[in-house]
Amino acid sequence: MSYLDVEPGAAGESLLLTTDTNATFDNQYMSSSLEEIKNEIEPSETEDSNNESISNVTTYEENSSPMSVDNEDHEDRIQDKKWALMDKHIFVLSLAGKPIYSRYGNEDKLAWLFGVMQTLVSFIQSNDDNLISISAGGINFVFSIKKPLILVAVSRKQESVQQLQNQLNYIYNQIASMLTTSKLIKIYEQRQNYDLRRLLTGVERLINHLLDFAEAEPAFLLGAVQCLSLSSSKRSNISSAIISSCSKIKNIVFAILLANNKLITLVRMKKYSLHPSDLHLIFNLVQSTESFKTVESWAPICLPRFDSSGFLYGYVSYLSEDCQACLLLLTVERDAFHTLKEAKQRIVEKLRRNNCLEAINESLAKPDVNCAESGFLEVRHYLYKSKSTAQFYQPSVSPPYNKYGQVLTDLYKRLHQGLHCSARPLKLFFERRANEAIFAWDTVGFELYIIFEPLVETGNVVAIITRLLNWMKEREDNLFHLQVPTF
Repeated sequence: MSYLDVEPGAAGESLLLTTDTNATFDNQYMSSSLEEIKNEIEPSETEDSNNESISNVTTYEENSSPMSVDNEDHEDRIQDKKWALMDKHIFVLSLAGKPIYSRYGNEDKLAWLFGVMQTLVSFIQSNDDNLISISAGGINFVFSIKKPLILVAVSRKQESVQQLQNQLNYIYNQIASMLTTSKLIKIYEQRQNYDLRRLLTGVERLINHLLDFAEAEPAFLLGAVQCLSLSSSKRSNISSAIISSCSKIKNIVFAILLANNKLITLVRMKKYSLHPSDLHLIFNLVQSTESFKTVESWAPICLPRFDSSGFLYGYVSYLSEDCQACLLLLTVERDAFHTLKEAKQRIVEKLRRNNCLEAINESLAKPDVNCAESGFLEVRHYLYKSKSTAQFYQPSVSPPYNKYGQVLTDLYKRLHQGLHCSARPLKLFFERRANEAIFAWDTVGFELYIIFEPLVETGNVVAIITRLLNWMKEREDNLFHLQVPTF
């Protein structure tokens, strides 16, 4: 049986870039989209000015070079069982071993540990090799060297090396979004032992939220984005309101409207697209910044997969007090705040006239149906990803997983690893367990992950999947963003 005619969410042209989120990329060989958009820009204007200039880096006095801590403090840290028994630790350090970030604990008190990690990486590199992972005692130690930084994950959770490396990629990108990779490289070219924490005010909060966010949201695992359920006509009206209000504004690159970690619409400049991982960073920024709800904001934002060498400038504002959807207007012009503020006011007026604010509120207030409500009694939960559009859909979570979300997350990680194992990837995965039966399927057009009732009959699985695909296909205009609006 062919499923080519029932691939929900498929489209010939995608709103988002559909390259593999887990794939590594080398910023050195990326073209500069910012220079293409505004090719008259002076070099000094492409450098960031949000914290301090690179020329000031060398004026700092370094207060800590190679680690030296007394034995008493060392022993206190070793004996801190609460810290040592955390399920997952994340560390970021410079190539010189300078502490930058630790998910738990104080970086300065952990200087000895950062020194051990740096020594391990250096020893392996001295033998013309790279340290990727170490497994010992049920713990995975995963390393990612992204010059000039070293990122390390230490996990007891049921996560593969590839999944942990993907998380480290996100953390690196989160840091780059604050500084740009160009500035990171220049800083350490001038001072290898520089304490990067001086420049990363606020980034710890973003990284902490990102790690929690990634645990709860399957979007990070799938490399895709979920859309707010709206009729195609309302979504089109929303996009049209943004286009008509912004199309005459010089050098506006992206307009993004989102709510509740879901995309409502994305309007983009022709020729340029967003990668899902960049959109995830935007979601994380909005979700973790309460001040956006009360204050119109203007901030430089580097989107590493779009252009890691410089900043876009973002106008960020919620639509209104009676509609908690957040609008971001991204431009290469650093002095366009008032112009974009006026555009936002025009957008809100048009959305209000077309009853779009009410439609957004109604969708936000009404949760997605669960599997039982949509007629799939044998299915507890599922994730469906359309590869051609980098979008996914999931129903609302119902018992027993509404109280045990981590169990559901671990099941999906197991299925995802089965399909994406670098050594031996599978196309089909089915496993009957004591509490559930789990299934995964990787096709040319989509990925499907399903958690079944434990006693589901194997012979009925194909029929259930067929009904499920058809159910989503009938509703794809509401569940997916299939249009590609441009300025």
